[in-house]
Amino acid sequence: MKKLFSMVLTGILAVSMLGACGKLEDVPAATTAGSANAQAAAGTSSGSGRELVLGTGGTTGTYYAVGGVMSTVLNPLMKNAHLTVTSTGASKANIQLIADGEADLAIVQNDVMYYAYTGTDLFKDEGKYDSFSSVAGLYDETIQIVTCNKDIKTVADLKGKTVSVGDAGSGTEFNAKQILEAYGLSFNDIKVVNASFGDSADSLKDAKIDAAFVVAGAPTTAVVDLATAKDVNLVQLDDDHIKTLQGTYNFYTKTTIPAGTYKGVDADVTTVSVRATLIASNKASEDEIYELLKSMFDNKETLAQGHAKFEALNKEDAVKGISVPFHAGAKKYYKEIGINVE
Repeated sequence: MKKLFSMVLTGILAVSMLGACGKLEDVPAATTAGSANAQAAAGTSSGSGRELVLGTGGTTGTYYAVGGVMSTVLNPLMKNAHLTVTSTGASKANIQLIADGEADLAIVQNDVMYYAYTGTDLFKDEGKYDSFSSVAGLYDETIQIVTCNKDIKTVADLKGKTVSVGDAGSGTEFNAKQILEAYGLSFNDIKVVNASFGDSADSLKDAKIDAAFVVAGAPTTAVVDLATAKDVNLVQLDDDHIKTLQGTYNFYTKTTIPAGTYKGVDADVTTVSVRATLIASNKASEDEIYELLKSMFDNKETLAQGHAKFEALNKEDAVKGISVPFHAGAKKYYKEIGINVE
């Protein structure tokens, strides 16, 4: 096992140390749909069985690093298939790659895959995608409402304020709309600013905006940097409004941001998360996906040594917030361990 971990560090240390999150709006368009298979990621190692192309995100993002660890750790252990990691434009692009037959597996946000499966929001103009199935939720991407204004304590306090809601058309923008909606508000009730996480943090620092929605694993680099320069506060969501939100959008899961995650934030903060989720093409065989999933959970500790995100990998949590049917291979595995996903 120590030898295997050495392989992990040798193969993927450079990418796994990168802090940017594999978000729809956060990764560069490093790979287009037409050239995805030409981009082999660091950390891909040889293995037996059929090649399964794993779509991730930009090369500076978490999805790419996580994929590199998966291939390095799991390929020597699997017999039915082996992973080849590819850099992509993340969630939306990954779903399109699977539909086009250019990827067999992908890491996506569970809210974005819901939009694809139902043909709503980000996929309203394109229509439904039914070429993929769920495999496992991997880790949380947390909704953080960040402010330096002491008067903003609840979502209701955002009314009339200038608020960054992420890049236009991004997953973060839809998350912001949905959370405001749960509180009886809309974009008409705030002054909307579309900006990246980094630009939002700069605007908060300069008091150009009152608050910003940030959807990423906590701690998030942009917020960490902001907290070193100014006092920051994270807006908490209450249980009643979380239940209202989940009643309409069941891909949200209740989440606690621990005290001390950011400088000056000395109490736990209740919010919600979307989840980074592994999906598979419906063309992938039951045996391939079953073996992949079993190998992941059987070797969780080694995966976590390669990337801290795997510390959050949990059999029960893997099926939470998933509103797209599971792949046959995943169903077989979860049934075997006593978890019903039908």
